[in-house]
Amino acid sequence: MNGYLTNPLIFLVSVVFGLYALALLLRFLLQVVRADFYNPLSQFLVRITNPVVRPARRLIPGLGGLDLASLLLAWLVKSLEIALLIVLTETAANPLRAFAWAIPDLVELTIFVFLVALFVRVVLSWINGGGYNLAATVIYDLTSPLLRPIRRWLPSDTGGIDFSPLVAGVVLMLGWYLILPPLRAITGTG
Repeated sequence: MNGYLTNPLIFLVSVVFGLYALALLLRFLLQVVRADFYNPLSQFLVRITNPVVRPARRLIPGLGGLDLASLLLAWLVKSLEIALLIVLTETAANPLRAFAWAIPDLVELTIFVFLVALFVRVVLSWINGGGYNLAATVIYDLTSPLLRPIRRWLPSDTGGIDFSPLVAGVVLMLGWYLILPPLRAITGTG
């Protein structure tokens, strides 16, 4: 499909499907870290993802208290996004390969979510005046499980500077560089 509308359609597909996959992934991650379910941001994610998650729960069982429907739906939405992009760009690839190609994209998105959350947490620690902030609560809930084990290993006498977000960011970037290339090679995207 070459033409006037191709680029706007590619943009629209990427944004709409990408944001919805992100919402589904965030719903899953917030459940994994046991974030406050009653936080308005958590409730927003539940509200916008419930139309697809609720019916999917009938087919996709949970595992160990985790709602796998959200994670599998995030993968399906990413797969559909990639398949549509293959069709729109007239790539020679089979659109069914999108199911495999979505796996490294979802891993990359997960790492990116945690990196952004760590960055926002650091910035909030500098500017937050001690007041209650709904977004800060979700960010802290999301990043605390990453930082807790690191803080046990780091010395506590660092002059009031918390180096755990830096260490967590380095570990996440190492994961980015060590996990994604082989995963892309296995799935045929790299």
